[in-house]
Amino acid sequence: MAPDVAGASSRPAPEQWLMGAEAFEGRMPHHSGIKALWETKWRFPCSKAVYPFHDGALEDFEPVFRDLIARDIDDGTSPAYTQAFLPTAQSLERRGDEALVRKDHAEASHLYLRAACVLRIARFPYLGGFPRATDDAKWAAWERQKKVYAKAGSLWSPSPLREVEVPHVFAEGRDRDTIPVYVRVPPGQQKHPAVILLTGLDGYRPDNTTRCDEFLARGWAAVVFEIPGTADCPADPADPTSPDRLLDSVFAWMEADGHFDVAHVVCWGLSSGGYYAVRAAHTHRKFLKGVVAHGAGTHHFFDREWLALADGHEYPFQLTPALAAKYGYGDDVQAYLEGAQKKFSLVETGIVQMPSTRLLLVNGTQDGLMPIEDSMLLFEYGSPKEARFFTGALHMGYPMANLSVYPWMEQVMTSSTK
Repeated sequence: MAPDVAGASSRPAPEQWLMGAEAFEGRMPHHSGIKALWETKWRFPCSKAVYPFHDGALEDFEPVFRDLIARDIDDGTSPAYTQAFLPTAQSLERRGDEALVRKDHAEASHLYLRAACVLRIARFPYLGGFPRATDDAKWAAWERQKKVYAKAGSLWSPSPLREVEVPHVFAEGRDRDTIPVYVRVPPGQQKHPAVILLTGLDGYRPDNTTRCDEFLARGWAAVVFEIPGTADCPADPADPTSPDRLLDSVFAWMEADGHFDVAHVVCWGLSSGGYYAVRAAHTHRKFLKGVVAHGAGTHHFFDREWLALADGHEYPFQLTPALAAKYGYGDDVQAYLEGAQKKFSLVETGIVQMPSTRLLLVNGTQDGLMPIEDSMLLFEYGSPKEARFFTGALHMGYPMANLSVYPWMEQVMTSSTK
């Protein structure tokens, strides 16, 4: 339940952002075109199969980007960009089908995941489906990604991927009536502790294989779904309270499903999902043993001063058009810049003044998407918080961050208090 906001007060932007004036005012080189994006930002993580290329392989992407560069296709929102990836994804899926016929399930899964990764980059940088798809070509790639990912997930014995259409029993207004959720459960008939994974602005249900494997290795079930304004989420993105109803419905389903130990549930919000994780730590504290808000924007993230230069920071394409669409403003970026902070800030709305469950804040101090100030300010409100910040690291504090998150989650899951 959201608080009475009568006592909430505005908090102005800092005179100097902690990331430093040079970084804040600078424009990263990858924004000059697809060649710069590939060569200065994306090729290295692709070679290591890390975000946003997890589950992928460099050999799948190098030819596609060389083709995009040769044809001067610099607009990541164009149909030509998306379509350039489709033949590679189709080839990988076909090879996966052939491996499946040979009953080589490991190779089939590997190839299907590579295809799903190619389709992920095809539908980048952002996709919304409320009230309709923001881009038809990217939506088609999204549907193909889910189908090929499901092929891989069906092979993951003893904990295969299960997609559940959760009834949105607390839906109101423009909310839709079902919540698509990915579920993986450890073997055994007992009820399992669970992690609710709230996805981000561009990473969705099929983009969290390794995290879910980590949960399963610890005996935890994985429950994964999108946040308002992204992909298949049924919650009205323009309604700041819609995520509360979304979680109400998910918790009601988890209680009734029978697979989950509902006394041991932790929530982990990634990037834009970190905002909703912080909110849930307060509004749903009685349901959660702990919450990880990883790279969260809570207040200054919505500040016009911050957003004025955020398009030049580390996001691969323009950030503000994606945010405007995600928060229900459609293509009206100016309306988003003028109104989002008052409407969505967890400070302005008084959420942060509520008591919370245990809350771990994780980020890099040089985050150019969600300012580190948005994690730090939470220490001035409500219940005591915990944090791990990584000096000099960018958004999410990668690659070091997960090494801090998992031990904390293990401790919370085994603690005697809720």
